[in-house]
Amino acid sequence: MFKRIDHVEIVPTNMDRTVAFYTDVLGFKVRSRRKMENPPMLEIAYLELKDTVIELITVKDPAPLSTAPYQAGYRMMAIEVEDMDKAVEYLKGKGVTISRPPVLLGKSKRAEIKDPDGITIELRQW
Repeated sequence: MFKRIDHVEIVPTNMDRTVAFYTDVLGFKVRSRRKMENPPMLEIAYLELKDTVIELITVKDPAPLSTAPYQAGYRMMAIEVEDMDKAVEYLKGKGVTISRPPVLLGKSKRAEIKDPDGITIELRQW
């Protein structure tokens, strides 16, 4: 009946900056992007990385992101990487701060970065 998660939706404060981060830094491709005529929505974009899709929706006056590390609801997404060390060096070279350095967790490595609005993105090497 249920197949997979189709997409994750994010409300950025600056669409251009967020699209640039996900495409230029993380390698997503823009599937589509268009202005909306459905207030409070202003613009919508779909970004894809292989079979993963992120939907970005800009709205008028979005509420700020909570700074609480644990709150009810969405917490973070995770992106699988082939080689954690290479991914971390690449991201540092792009000016991305590694908010939690890589740690070994049994048979995997885990690290964290943040997108331009402070949304946590886990990096995982299995």
